[in-house]
Amino acid sequence: MAPGSIKTLIVIAGPTASGKTALAIELAQKLDTEIISADSRQFYREMSIGTAKPSPEELARAKHHFIDSLSITDTFSVGDFEREGLTTLENIFKTHDAAIMVGGSGLFIKAICEGFDDLPITSPEIRQRLNKELEENGITYLQEKLKIADPAYYSQVDLSNPQRLIRALDVYESAGAPFSSFRKGAASSRYFRIVKIGIDLPREVLYKRINQRADNMIEQGLVEEVRSLLPYRYLNALNTVGYSEVFDYFDGKIDLETAVSLIKQNTRRYAKRQMTWFRKDKEVYWINPGDQDLIGNIMNLLQ
Repeated sequence: MAPGSIKTLIVIAGPTASGKTALAIELAQKLDTEIISADSRQFYREMSIGTAKPSPEELARAKHHFIDSLSITDTFSVGDFEREGLTTLENIFKTHDAAIMVGGSGLFIKAICEGFDDLPITSPEIRQRLNKELEENGITYLQEKLKIADPAYYSQVDLSNPQRLIRALDVYESAGAPFSSFRKGAASSRYFRIVKIGIDLPREVLYKRINQRADNMIEQGLVEEVRSLLPYRYLNALNTVGYSEVFDYFDGKIDLETAVSLIKQNTRRYAKRQMTWFRKDKEVYWINPGDQDLIGNIMNLLQ
């Protein structure tokens, strides 16, 4: 891409453990540019092993943004990410014709590419209570609450995703209006071109990588990392796969072997939800990491 040409954001998306980080770094080096992380858990400094952050060696190979940028005690919404991410892109584009965004958090990728709903400020106390209701009463309880509060969104949301339910109920209880009333229909226009690349692995290969990653996390000290976070377990950032299961282990609900097994199982389910999200986006160009001349093929897409 020649200097002065239209700016391009390259999005590398896909399920967890699919090799997004390695591909993003290789492409960033090829294009001599920088990377924005769209992994909503890698933002947090206190969460490293369980979020499979890039290693120090990987981070040294390409400049990354939104890695270790927050504490788990900080409040940071998808709207905040949209604003700060667009500012970061603007700065990158001052000296580069391309930038790379990589991650598996579909909502955060959508915020940068299309804009996101201008949601009202919500209450941490309400979210904390809703998380407690989930723990005590189960997901069906929240589903029924949402069905009454916001039937329009209830008919659209992934009802198996507790955090989507909590987010919608949080907005409803904080603002006194349905979550669906704040959603906008049209995408925001962007001044830069967007090229979306999705990593697609055979299911058996992906699941093997997920299982191996879980074993590696335990070897690297995941249990001790989670132990250090016990005082903060009520925070939304920690209500995620890899942490929730180890919290249950510390509570004596399950043994460690069962916790590891559940991490693998729940991560596989999460990967399936990620692929369902990205498959709906018809603009994604799907690639297999094993393709010959993968970087060359991607470069051709940018012409």
